[in-house]
Amino acid sequence: MIPDIEMKKNSEHSKKSTLKDYTYLNPLTNSAKRQRQTLKKMHNPENYLTANNGEIMKKNSAIISIFLVLLLLSVIPIVSAANTSMLYVSSVAMDPAVLYPYEQGTISVTLGNSGTAPIGLINPNIFSTSVVVTGMDTWRTMSYISSGSTITFSFLITAPPPEGNHFGIFSVETKDAEIFHYPLLIKVDSSNIMAGISDAPQVFPLAIEKTVNLSIINPRDGKIDNIHVTASGSGIKISPSEKYVSSLAAQSSVEVPFTVTPSQTTNVTFNISYQSGDTNHYADVILPVIIGNDKTAAVPIVNNVVLTTKGSYYDMTGDITNTGITDAKGLTVTVGSPAQATGTYAEYAIGSLSSDDAGSFEVTFTSQDLTSVPLIMRWKDAVGNDYSVTKKLNLGSDLGTGGNSSASRTSGSTSVGAAGASRTGGNIGGASLFSASRGGGISSFYPVIAAGILIVAGIVLYIKRKWLIAKFKKQ
Repeated sequence: MIPDIEMKKNSEHSKKSTLKDYTYLNPLTNSAKRQRQTLKKMHNPENYLTANNGEIMKKNSAIISIFLVLLLLSVIPIVSAANTSMLYVSSVAMDPAVLYPYEQGTISVTLGNSGTAPIGLINPNIFSTSVVVTGMDTWRTMSYISSGSTITFSFLITAPPPEGNHFGIFSVETKDAEIFHYPLLIKVDSSNIMAGISDAPQVFPLAIEKTVNLSIINPRDGKIDNIHVTASGSGIKISPSEKYVSSLAAQSSVEVPFTVTPSQTTNVTFNISYQSGDTNHYADVILPVIIGNDKTAAVPIVNNVVLTTKGSYYDMTGDITNTGITDAKGLTVTVGSPAQATGTYAEYAIGSLSSDDAGSFEVTFTSQDLTSVPLIMRWKDAVGNDYSVTKKLNLGSDLGTGGNSSASRTSGSTSVGAAGASRTGGNIGGASLFSASRGGGISSFYPVIAAGILIVAGIVLYIKRKWLIAKFKKQ
């Protein structure tokens, strides 16, 4: 290191000794003369000022370098010289977690002291080039955080477009002029919720209650709150008319069921409102309601109908098969006008009849006209809606075929296929091998003919037995 040189303008001896010393202290310089010239220039006041300016610039650069190093080190928990206090970030909370563009939210930074001495804090701020911070100068006094305690600083922010991740830095200063920094990540997303009808009939039966499910999906990275759904439509009954969901987590969905009972073809509108932070957002879903036959209803088919005369009344038995998709709950069977149900089985209860299942029935009635006997079947679906189907049976013909039939629900009517029926006589006796029932035709003698053929065949085999035995022996 070059020693300080005293500049004395009136002492020539001092100058020479200084030049001599400088030459000695700089052995790497080839020319002592050149060194002396350099020192003369340095003794020039103008040159001296220039050298001082250079030294000042070097000092400033060193100060800036030190400041940058301290800035980087400030993200490390602050430890006092006595190692008695330590500041750290306990938590960072954003409400809402993801902001809409231009939406105002809150950032809360909680600091903790894990040391043994209290820490004084002042000037908490958030610095960001893309996020607007409101009320940074709210904290004007020094706040102390004792050992083992925490303190929370909250800031109002607004995030302008574009969407994506925005960055900021939380900064606070201690009473000892130490600066503490912590990086922040702020997410901005303009995506709205997705809503639609997840389950509903293609057509709605007139005045029949059906269930409709509204699905709400939250595709955002933050939760949404206070979801309120209202349903409305003309010529339709909706239950309930509104529903409330307190919150829906990020990347999740919820099913909201409604029951719809239409009296006409119409539309149902579902209005959805929800909150992200303190800001309200809205969405609508429209469901067309078309009146038609219920494709999922139970379809009872009547088979194997047998009519028996019981003196003054008739006894009718048969089978009913459910060829529909849903079950028929509480299925009952009776007859309608002009027939009149009477006797032991004026109304017969089959009970629950599952899809593709069958059950038997028996109905007793009186009637003056067996060519048109309405057979009425009533049941309920799984939610208690009433259904009714009427099949007109023709029981006055020996051919045993039914006439045209019709089916109807309590609220309307729908046509179905023809139903078959057969009829037997009133007093039916069993036919023996050698007898036939009256009025049965040649078919009633088939058993007698078959018996005669068997007897003749037996006699021929007995006569030819020796010949047949001889034939088998030769073979």
